[in-house]
Amino acid sequence: MTFEVQQSSDPRLHAANIKKLLSETAEHARADVEQVQDPLARALFETTAEVLGGLVHAYEHYEEKSEAAWR
Repeated sequence: MTFEVQQSSDPRLHAANIKKLLSETAEHARADVEQVQDPLARALFETTAEVLGGLVHAYEHYEEKSEAAWR
């Protein structure tokens, strides 16, 4: 995985980039659930995907200013 270095001071661009990385990592973790047989690893990967999904939602709320904390 490579990270894009952004030279902008606009926090929205940085937030969008981090949200994209979190989404991609969550998708990867969910795909790995199907790749392994170890139930503990599967639970770990699924938990990882769920937690990252929650963070993606927080970034969406930030972008949309849909929560009082982001206004």
